[in-house]
Amino acid sequence: MELRKLGKQGPDVTRISLGAMGMSGMYGEADRAASIATLHAAIERGVTLIDTGDFYGMGHNELLIAEALRGVPRDRYQLSVKFGALRGPDGNWLGYDASPRAAKTMLAYSLQRLGTDYIDIYRPSRLDPDVPIAETVGAIGEMVDKGYVRHIGLSEMGAETLARAAAERPISDLQIEYSLMSRGIEDAILPKARELGIGVTAYGVLARGLLSGGWRADRSLAGDFRGVSPRFQGEQLAHNLALADALAAVAAELGATPAQSAIAWVLAQGEDIVALVGARTPDRLAESLDADRLALTPDQLGRIETAIPRGSAAGDRYPAQQMAFLDSER
Repeated sequence: MELRKLGKQGPDVTRISLGAMGMSGMYGEADRAASIATLHAAIERGVTLIDTGDFYGMGHNELLIAEALRGVPRDRYQLSVKFGALRGPDGNWLGYDASPRAAKTMLAYSLQRLGTDYIDIYRPSRLDPDVPIAETVGAIGEMVDKGYVRHIGLSEMGAETLARAAAERPISDLQIEYSLMSRGIEDAILPKARELGIGVTAYGVLARGLLSGGWRADRSLAGDFRGVSPRFQGEQLAHNLALADALAAVAAELGATPAQSAIAWVLAQGEDIVALVGARTPDRLAESLDADRLALTPDQLGRIETAIPRGSAAGDRYPAQQMAFLDSER
């Protein structure tokens, strides 16, 4: 699989990589055996980068990854870990803590759960409104100096924050939602990242399943984050599924699946962009990874963008409470 360098300072990773969030309850109950099989399949296909967060299942995701990768040589994969999100025992979101003390403490727990001596990319999951980004990045930088972290990343941060962070320490990449249905980064964030030499790891490339080609309007969302997501509600869902149908029609003409077309579109937006796919089964992973073979022509890219024009998705990508925490949306 083709490799891409994450910015000027980051590692070389497979341009389609695996996001493991869905394996720990965020999208409803996940099958443990299928999740482990998916992680095994990713390694077998040559995927190098695996993305997680210490708050995915409150450590469950990291422990699952550690179990699945036990015995795999450490140089065959890279771990990207987000920290800072605070959750209660009931799963509710309580805010964010990206203070230097929290960064170092949470890192210690992640290293233990993952059974590793270092994290390849460590990143705050959101901007902590009470902590200057330079302090957060500076604390992670100390962990880089000591060998516990290889690279510093960011997540869902705006252009000005990128500049302040990069002035403190080299930043490998910005993890942020980017898809045919979420193109807001194109205005200021993506240009600033490119100016600073910061790569992009795009999550939500399938719009949390809307562009997978298999979403049903009557699907149960019990225990699923998408049950409160504006894009999955009522008339907004119906509108978004009509856009997905338009993409499916173009994809069929291209001899690809809707998911492959959506992933290939993201990859075509720049050599500095890596797509994180959130597969939970080996079959879904295989479908997504095969997008690596889909080279879209300018005409085909234009047809895809005609099917889902920029700004055409209905509803915000997070509930209002969570949108308020997004520095990238300010």
